Amino acid sequence: MNRNKGKRSTRKKDYRNLKEIKVTAESELLAFLFEQFKNQSRNSVKSLLSSHRVSVDGAPISQFDFKLYPGDTVIISNKAIRRKARSKLPIIFEDDDLIVISKPSGLLSIASDNEKSSTAYRMLSDYVQQKDRRNRIFVVHRLDEGTSGVLMVAKNFKIREALQEKWNETVTKRGYYAIVEGVMKKPEGTFKSYLKKNSQNLMYSSKRRGDGQLAITHYKQIKTNGTYSLLDVSIDTGRKNQIRVHLGESGHYVIGDDKYGKPSNPIGRLGLHAYALEFIHPFTGKKVSFNAPMPKDFDNLLAHPR
Repeated sequence: MNRNKGKRSTRKKDYRNLKEIKVTAESELLAFLFEQFKNQSRNSVKSLLSSHRVSVDGAPISQFDFKLYPGDTVIISNKAIRRKARSKLPIIFEDDDLIVISKPSGLLSIASDNEKSSTAYRMLSDYVQQKDRRNRIFVVHRLDEGTSGVLMVAKNFKIREALQEKWNETVTKRGYYAIVEGVMKKPEGTFKSYLKKNSQNLMYSSKRRGDGQLAITHYKQIKTNGTYSLLDVSIDTGRKNQIRVHLGESGHYVIGDDKYGKPSNPIGRLGLHAYALEFIHPFTGKKVSFNAPMPKDFDNLLAHPR
């Protein structure tokens, strides 16, 4: 007779088969791990930190009292996470609440399934923790890996929440330079559609109202050499890959876009640069503006098409 029939599984929760945990309430890291792994010895749980096997949102953490907030992701690695020497990111602005950088093309904003360490988030985490190991940063918004330009992170949970809670009302301008193939039929215009994700994890437009997330993109052609055109683009909504999808569907692909465009890659990178971010500071009520100049290879391509 099978005595186990109908009984619920009593398998212990083990960090060896649980790699990624979402935080739902404020806590200190060690207390959080104790709560997650109640059936493990306290010393074995502590050893996860002392052996450098724990990261929070892609940044390796070893201090027991590190503060966690809702939305954080704690990752348990099978081996020690080594800190690598990292090149400095160009900092446009920094105060007690915010850091604004000029992100280079080719650098992820945050960790992905395939890349955990080489990210702007990880580099900025290392930067603030040089002053105090308890310091941390919080993601406010993101740029695609291939997009360069203005990227802002918060230095405390309070301002991250204040910015994200009313992001579309707080942000007054998000400006981009885009280099596209060909010449636009109209020198300026607006794309409006509802973006959805397909089975290949790619975004596409639906014209049917409410069928997806509303996305609005404005453009103005400011220069062309017949082969390529430079556009000044602004967005009213911040949907995933929004600019690339809208321009690609218009037939004027962003250069270097192998996801929504064509293989042509005349400058060896995606032709998209976030040049301006303006918003109302939630604590001071003042409008602040940050800018990153257009990359030289954008100008060079328009002057000397390849």
